Amino acid sequence: MPELGKYAEAVLSSYAISLGLIAVLIVASIIRSRRVKAQLEEVETRRKPNGQV
Repeated sequence: MPELGKYAEAVLSSYAISLGLIAVLIVASIIRSRRVKAQLEEVETRRKPNGQV
């Protein structure tokens, strides 16, 4: 690890915050995709056999 001197705390905390935000975005995307997939499956099961809604 390079010597960061007096800026070590600021740099490392910025990295930590950035990684935390990226993790939150990934989790939120996964949750959203699961919700949308479930809604799509629900709509597809309610769909009538001849293609009409």
